[in-house]
Amino acid sequence: MTTEPHETTGSTERETLIEIYDDQRRNLLIAMRGLTEEAARTRSTSSQLTLGGLLKHVTLNEQGWITTITQADPEAVFDMEAAAHAYELTGDETFEQWQAEFAAQAERTNAFIREVPDLDAAIPLPKAPWDPEPGQQSVRRILLHMFRETAHHSGHADIIREELDGGNTTMTLAHDAGMTFGEG
Repeated sequence: MTTEPHETTGSTERETLIEIYDDQRRNLLIAMRGLTEEAARTRSTSSQLTLGGLLKHVTLNEQGWITTITQADPEAVFDMEAAAHAYELTGDETFEQWQAEFAAQAERTNAFIREVPDLDAAIPLPKAPWDPEPGQQSVRRILLHMFRETAHHSGHADIIREELDGGNTTMTLAHDAGMTFGEG
């Protein structure tokens, strides 16, 4: 059996990275479909997580990592105070606002992936209480971490939504593809 080598450099790699990230974002957004402001703020499990809070966190995560890369500050320190409300919609924030910011950040991040000069550039990571000597990672590795973070929270979102009203990402994807269950 022979296989064709996959091109993994240049624009093909970057477009593949964007495609994978967009797919993770779409999966996250499936759990957000049709939510009211109240539902976006509702805790449906024993954790403090809400769908609106997860959307905010994932958006802030993208923003934070892009800033880490573009500012590349070896003296940077993770801002614990700014992160205190990263998982919750505060009183003056709305789910609609975070949906718009999530979409805008996705566009900015995708443009960044297309334009960043070197995916192998070593970026100093911010110091944090859990990692006081964090070292460096490549832009590519940071992007892969961002993808993993979004996928991780997509799973949380799916569970929260299922507990809220029975919504389920897998069944929604199947329905979107034209599959019917128990009908007919």
